[in-house]
Amino acid sequence: MRGDEPERLAVRRFDMVVIGGGAGGLVAAKEARRRKASVAIVQDGPIGGDCTFTGCIPSKSLLAAAAAGQGFDQAMASVRAAVTAIAATEDAAALRHEGIEVIPGRGRFTSRREVTVDGGLRVRARRFIVATGARPYIPAIPGLADAGPLTSETLFSLDHRPRSLVVLGGGPVGCEMAQAFARLGCTVTLLEARTRLLSRDEPEAAAVVGRALEADGVRVQVSARVHRVERPGADRIAVHLDDGTVLESTHLLVAVGRAPAGRGIGLEELGATVDDDGAVVVADDLSTGVAGIWAVGDVTGRWQFTHVAGRMGWLAATNALSRLARVRPFRFDTTATPWVTFTGPEVAHVGMGLAAAAAAHPGARVAHLPLSHVDRAVTSGATDGFVRLIAAPRRGSGHLGGGRLVGATIVAPTAGELIHEAALAIQTRMFAGRLAQTPHAYPSWSMAVQQAALQFFGTSAGLRARPIEAVLAERRSSAT
Repeated sequence: MRGDEPERLAVRRFDMVVIGGGAGGLVAAKEARRRKASVAIVQDGPIGGDCTFTGCIPSKSLLAAAAAGQGFDQAMASVRAAVTAIAATEDAAALRHEGIEVIPGRGRFTSRREVTVDGGLRVRARRFIVATGARPYIPAIPGLADAGPLTSETLFSLDHRPRSLVVLGGGPVGCEMAQAFARLGCTVTLLEARTRLLSRDEPEAAAVVGRALEADGVRVQVSARVHRVERPGADRIAVHLDDGTVLESTHLLVAVGRAPAGRGIGLEELGATVDDDGAVVVADDLSTGVAGIWAVGDVTGRWQFTHVAGRMGWLAATNALSRLARVRPFRFDTTATPWVTFTGPEVAHVGMGLAAAAAAHPGARVAHLPLSHVDRAVTSGATDGFVRLIAAPRRGSGHLGGGRLVGATIVAPTAGELIHEAALAIQTRMFAGRLAQTPHAYPSWSMAVQQAALQFFGTSAGLRARPIEAVLAERRSSAT
C-alpha cells in the first residue's frame, strides 16, 4: 500500500459542504456557521475567487488609480496592495478562526451526499451548495483563442503598459477597462457588436458613458463585428472586422461575458440540469432538483454580480438549514437589487427600466432630472448625467403620495451610492413622496434624488413628472 493511501481514502463529514470559495460560497459558509452547522469549503484556487483576484477588487482599484492620475506601474502596485489587503481577511486562516474548514482542491460529486477532492479525499454531507462561479467567455471567432488575448484572469498580471489595446465587448467590464487604460496612457479602441454600449442599461445612460469614453480618448465603435483575429508578430495583433477594416494593436482584451462553470463536477450524473452555457438550472429557492444540493452565484447563469452571489449564498444556506424554510423557503428576487457600472460617470440601475415599466404599469409617471439642474453637479463640473425615477399608481390610491417607485436609473459620479436610496424605496414599497419629504443636505449629490422625486408633486427645477408613454414616444422619435 502506498504511503499516502490512508489519507486519500479518508472520509471527512460535515453538516454542509460548499464547493467554491467566491462571494456566494463564503456567504453561504458563514451563514451555516452562524446557524451552528459544521461546514467546509472545497476550493480549487485561492479563497475569495474571481471578485477578489480578477474581478471587482482589482478592476475598481485600477479605475481609482487611473482616475487619480497614477502611472501604470504605480496603478498596478495599488491593485496588488488592495487585493492583498482584502484577500487576507478571507483566507484559510481567517476562515478557520470562524470555524470554517477549507479543503483545497477540485471537488466532484460521486453521489448526492459525497464529493471527492482531486479524486482522493472523500467529503460527505447531507447538504451541498455549489458555488463554482464562471470563467471568461472566449467567442468562437477564427484565430481569437490562438492569438492569446487578455481576459479578466490575466489582465491584472501585466508587467508593462500596453502601447495599444483593443477591447472586445462594450458591457460593464469592457467600458470600465477601456476607460481605465485610456487614462493610463494607452491607445484604446472599444468594439461592440450591438448597436450601442451597455445593452442592459437604458440607452440614455449608455450615451452618457459613450461620450465620457470618447472624452478620455477611447475610440468607440458599435455595430462592429469581428470576422477573424490573427497575430502577425510577437507584439502585434490584427483584428479583422466584417466591413473589411483591420485594427492592429499590441494587446487585445476579450470582455464579452462569462461562462458559468457548472460542468465537470458530477451534477448532471445526479440528475441536475446544466444548460448549454454551462449554467446549473435552479428554482427560485436555488434548489437544483437534486435533494440536498443548491447552487448560487455566477454558476446559475443569473445576475453575475458579487452582491447577488452573496445574497444567493445566504438564501441557499438558510433554505438548507432553517426549519421554517422547509415549510416556506426563501425565494431569490431581484426586484430591489441594484447594479452599477463603475465608469466615470457611474451608471446605476434598480427595478424596471422604461420599457418594462410601461408594459407592467401603463399609468406610470417618470421624473427625469438632468444633472445640469443639480447644484452639486454644477460645482463639481460634472453635469453630463441624470436621475430618472419611475413611479406606478398604487391599487386603490393611484398616484396619491407620488405613487410607488418601481424603477430608477442614475448616471452621475456617485451613482453607485445614490441608487441605494431608490433601492430601499422599492424594497419597502414606500410612497415616492417619502423621498421628496426627507430632508437632504445641501449641496449634496443625494439632493438630486429628492429633486427628482419632487417632480411627482409639481414643478421642481422647472421640470415635472410625465406619463411614461410620452417619455417612450420621445425616445422613439429621437432614435429615428
